[in-house]
Amino acid sequence: MGLASPGIHPHADVSPVAELAPDVTVGAFAIIEGKVRLGPGCVVRPRAHLIGPLVMGRDNHVFSNAIIGERPQHLRYRGEPTGVRVGDGNVFRENVTVHRATTASWETRIGDGNYFMSGAHVAHDCQIGDRCTLVNNALLGGHCTVADGAYVSGNAGVHQFCRLGRLSLLSGCSLTTKDVPPFVIQQGVNSVVGVNVVGMRRAGLAAWQIDAVRRLYHVVFRQGLILPDALDRVEEDYGEVDVVREFVAFVRASRRGINRKRMVGPSRTPQSPADACWVD
Repeated sequence: MGLASPGIHPHADVSPVAELAPDVTVGAFAIIEGKVRLGPGCVVRPRAHLIGPLVMGRDNHVFSNAIIGERPQHLRYRGEPTGVRVGDGNVFRENVTVHRATTASWETRIGDGNYFMSGAHVAHDCQIGDRCTLVNNALLGGHCTVADGAYVSGNAGVHQFCRLGRLSLLSGCSLTTKDVPPFVIQQGVNSVVGVNVVGMRRAGLAAWQIDAVRRLYHVVFRQGLILPDALDRVEEDYGEVDVVREFVAFVRASRRGINRKRMVGPSRTPQSPADACWVD
C-alpha cells in the first residue's frame, strides 16, 4: 500500500515500514510509527498515535488522541522491542492508552470486540479477552488478566497482577487489589456486593446457571466458612454445573487471593445498569 492511498490523509505521518490493508483509513495528523500492521477495515482517527511493534486485526476503530503501543511505564524497561497484539472489532475511544510489554518474552494482548471508553488505560503485559468493557478512566495495572465479558466501571482501578474473571464487574470508583472471581460484583475497596445477574443474562446464560451462582455466592460469601471448606461445599452440592466449576477453578488457581469482605455502612447505589442486581 502506498502513502497516496485515498484512505490516508495527506497530513498523516505513516512509517514506510508499516503494513496497512488497502481499505484502512488514517485521519489528519495521525502518526503510525514503526512496524505497525493494520488489518482490513481499521479506522485511525485524527491525531491518534500507533507505535510498533503492533499488530491489529480487522475492523478496529482508534479514536483521536488514543496512544497504542507506547513504552511501558516500568523502571526496569530497557528499550527492548516488545509489542502489542490486538484482535478484531475493538474500539479505542479518545485518550485511551495501551502500553507494550516490558520484556521480549511477554506481549500485551487484547482479544476481540472490546470497548475502551475515553481515558481508559491498559498497562504493560496485560492480557484481555473478548467483549470486555473499560469505562471512562478505568485503569488496569501491569500484568492484569481480564476474562471475557468483564466490566470495569468508570474511575475504577485494578492492581497489577490481578485477574478479573468472566462476566465479573467492578463498580465505579472502586479498587481491587485481589482477584475478582467470575460473575461477582465488587464495589468500594476490596468489597464484594453481589452477583452480576444482568451481565450473565445478557451473555446468554440460562436461568439454572444463574441460580447455581446465586447459591454458590451464599455459601462462599455469607456463611462464614473458611474458603477451602466453602469451595468443597459448593463443589459437592453444585459441582455438576459448569459455571460453578469455572468459579471454583478460578479461585483455587488464584495467587493473590480473592476478596470476601462485604460492604457495610450506607446503602449501596448501583453505578451502572449492570450493577443493579445485588444478592444479599
